[in-house]
Amino acid sequence: MLVHYKKHHPHLFQQKLHVNPKIFDDVLDFISDHPIFQNQSNNPQLSVSIQLAIILNRAGHYRNAITLEDVAQWAGVSVGSIVNCTNCVMIVVLDAHNQFICFPADNSEDADLARKFAESCTFLAINGSTMNFFTRPGYFGETFYDRKSKYSLGCQVFF
Repeated sequence: MLVHYKKHHPHLFQQKLHVNPKIFDDVLDFISDHPIFQNQSNNPQLSVSIQLAIILNRAGHYRNAITLEDVAQWAGVSVGSIVNCTNCVMIVVLDAHNQFICFPADNSEDADLARKFAESCTFLAINGSTMNFFTRPGYFGETFYDRKSKYSLGCQVFF
């Protein structure tokens, strides 16, 4: 159905995978050549597009709003395949971490726009909650080292 939705009903595709078809194709093109998807076994892996669709469907739901069994039934595969697909795609995402998560160069237009935006706002820290990073950020890493000996970012709301 996703192939049909992608071509004829992109809003339904986006509703199910929480990403528009163009972005899905871009991500698919980016991850398809990763060695994790190469298999020398007699039992071939699911296609990369199906694995990506599975993790996007799964990630688009909060906590217990969807179970492994729900995704398995939706995708027509076993629960073990859901876990394997999730693991494979997450390995690719983590390998590409530094290509997606970065700070703009100090003298770039993006940094200038961010400074202008920050200057026009008042910051208000909410609740002191933090979001932990998987690893030390590449730029200004020690800046994110918190009192709990973790790399994290404090939650903020712009007003």
